[in-house]
Amino acid sequence: MTKNDTEVGNDFQSFGLRPEILQGITDAGFELPSPIQKQAIPLVLEGKDLIAQAQTGTGKTAAYGLPCLNRINVNDGMQVLVLTPTRELALQVSDELFKLGKHLGIKTTTIYGGASYSKQITQVAKGAQVAVATPGRLLDLLKGKELKNFKPSMVILDEADEMLDMGFMDDIESIFNLLPTKRQTLLFSATMPEPIKKLASKYQTHPAHVKIAATEKSSKNIEQVYYVIDEAEREISVVRILDYENPFKAIIFTKTKKEADDLKSTLSFKGYPVEALHGDLNQKQREQVLKSLHDGRVKILVATDVAARGLDVKDLSLVINYHLPFDSESYTHRIGRTGRAGKSGKAVTLVTTRESRALLRLKGTSGTNLTIAALPTKKEVLARREEDFLNKVVETEIHADAEEVLEKLLKLDDKRSLSLKLLSNMLDQTKISGPEKIGKTPGEWSETPPSGGSGGRRREGGGSRGGYRGGRSNSERSERGGERSERGGESRRSSAPPSKKEGGVYVKAAGKKTQRFRSK
Repeated sequence: MTKNDTEVGNDFQSFGLRPEILQGITDAGFELPSPIQKQAIPLVLEGKDLIAQAQTGTGKTAAYGLPCLNRINVNDGMQVLVLTPTRELALQVSDELFKLGKHLGIKTTTIYGGASYSKQITQVAKGAQVAVATPGRLLDLLKGKELKNFKPSMVILDEADEMLDMGFMDDIESIFNLLPTKRQTLLFSATMPEPIKKLASKYQTHPAHVKIAATEKSSKNIEQVYYVIDEAEREISVVRILDYENPFKAIIFTKTKKEADDLKSTLSFKGYPVEALHGDLNQKQREQVLKSLHDGRVKILVATDVAARGLDVKDLSLVINYHLPFDSESYTHRIGRTGRAGKSGKAVTLVTTRESRALLRLKGTSGTNLTIAALPTKKEVLARREEDFLNKVVETEIHADAEEVLEKLLKLDDKRSLSLKLLSNMLDQTKISGPEKIGKTPGEWSETPPSGGSGGRRREGGGSRGGYRGGRSNSERSERGGERSERGGESRRSSAPPSKKEGGVYVKAAGKKTQRFRSK
């Protein structure tokens, strides 16, 4: 560590955090604070309100979690409330905060729609110091006066722009009006649209401001390419990409739930370990899909934008945009799932020949280094597989019984013939789908749209643009509607009231999911 690294804010010890918190940081494997953590932690420790703008994957949870946990008195009950847009993000944040605060004996609880009211109420009553909640369910409990002594002194809005985009602003304002007015309020968001600024001015007092440039973390380690294809080549293009990249883990973003299901069926039929994630899945199904992905039993996730919000998949090496994203924010949000924690990643976007104007608009507004490339041919896929196979063979440790088996084989044939037969066996099992060549090469297509044509998204996908943040297609609005209905009581826009018989609060205990407090 250099002398500069030991200056204030350049290591976690310099913040003056409690030893128990520092131990949690060590357990989590953190070494040096990220830019957002360097700037935010001292401000939060001072008790200031804060507006922090940073992209997903920059370390925002620890940026607010560490100083808030550091200020907790373990004997005072509820003190920290974190509001998140989705239950998946709520579970992830709750899990991370528990790990960071476990050496202090801090208890965390997670509150979201589709879970048991009674268990949520009980966990808060028994003295949890941290609650991570989705807006709809928390508002139901607060309006019903079900949560006794629920007076958090620190309130955090995580992914505030996502909550705005999902229609939660009315719920959040109602929640603020039911919370103590004397509190520290922290707002974290990737973007700062006008409604978020108005919310901050209404509910914060002289907030400090922190902004981390999107390029600082979101795309530095990500190779970004697009392939030009015909509409009928979408599925086979995805198969070709997966065959060539052989990703450790991948997410494929689709526009609609039907596309996600159809593509999942295609890939599953071809033998890929794949699952789909969208708003038609119930809570148990969603958790099973995510567990399979985190455990490594599933390597590929086909997901809609709404369902994938808040996901943090470790070791994700590839993102595929099945369609050109709706806008630059969607694009940045998607590709930011890979290339994290200093690791490299790749983002691939499929573009049809009619989307030249939409592509130019996306490149201009996102400011990313998105370059055209040709889809790998069958011959290139085969060459890469041969290379991977040979590298794997060279790196394999020799088994104790291998020499004995080799002696037996040499009695049947010579070394050269045996080697050729083993390689032939490998090549016979290598099946590559589709034609030799898919899509256009860079020399066969120009980004410049033809004059006089409408080009872009209207002709390709139909429907009109409209609504907030550049508009959404009818199919995406349908997906959002399905997501709200699936959340049960989580969204106030859902027409049906939440059932008192639904679900449970999930409070994790070191290493496993349980219905009890997480404690040391």
